[in-house]
Amino acid sequence: MTGPIVAIRPEDDELDMFGLTHKGKVRAENQDHFLISTVHPQLVIHGTSLPDIDGLPLRGPRLATVMVLADGVGGAAAGSEAARLATEAVTRYVSSTLRSYHSAGTAEDGEFLHALKSSALEAHAAVRAESALRSDERRMASTLTVGFVVWPWLYVVQVGDSRAYYFSDGRLRLLTHDQTIAQDLVDKGILPPEKLDRSPFKHVLSSAIGAEEALPVVTRVNITERKSLILLCSDGLTKHVNDEEIATAISTMTSSEQVARSLLRLALDRGGSDNITIIAARAIFKES
Repeated sequence: MTGPIVAIRPEDDELDMFGLTHKGKVRAENQDHFLISTVHPQLVIHGTSLPDIDGLPLRGPRLATVMVLADGVGGAAAGSEAARLATEAVTRYVSSTLRSYHSAGTAEDGEFLHALKSSALEAHAAVRAESALRSDERRMASTLTVGFVVWPWLYVVQVGDSRAYYFSDGRLRLLTHDQTIAQDLVDKGILPPEKLDRSPFKHVLSSAIGAEEALPVVTRVNITERKSLILLCSDGLTKHVNDEEIATAISTMTSSEQVARSLLRLALDRGGSDNITIIAARAIFKES
């Protein structure tokens, strides 16, 4: 049985969003970066004779919510720099270029889907350009998982093996597909699925921002169901916490901050072998 459909878009003060990042218990440095933002049209006044402009509606209604998570690959400095550049590039693209929100969720949303892929490729180009200027020849790459919410749709852009989940009606759904060599071998029928977790290629990326190839994939999901949650995470979490445990934590959550901190603690208790980044987001609808 599915839950009730919510037709009304949540207001800004009904959004419960939280993100955190931790270097873990093994790595010397944190190479992950994340960003949570909302996009609004805004009126910038450069001059006026009006005595009081504080009462003017300078910021328009929310067009979109954007969540970005990037997990750096390579040496500590290079990986962290790649993740930072990817996060900044997507944010710049969203704020200055992505003008097709009106077509999201419609039969004509091809323009929007193209813009989402372009945002990832813009990040890819930025990291490649910076890498070309370096003389140390170290790898410089990053995963990139971006959640765009244009009510009532969630669009996920994926490059690499960080993940996006959607929890609704008591069920956790994985929205992304790991872009690793091991997963590619499973997809091609070369590696049995039951051997995936033991493969030495399980965490070797076949597609990454700044690498030889970046293959952004976009997924669209309707998110109008009450008591649902969007979760983005780096593989520092999923190396130690499985999907069933993530679903259990979400089903008993009290807030986005609480569930993010709870999952982080679980991953750290089990070794924290990698950097861990988690973004949780939901809408808490006021009673009408």
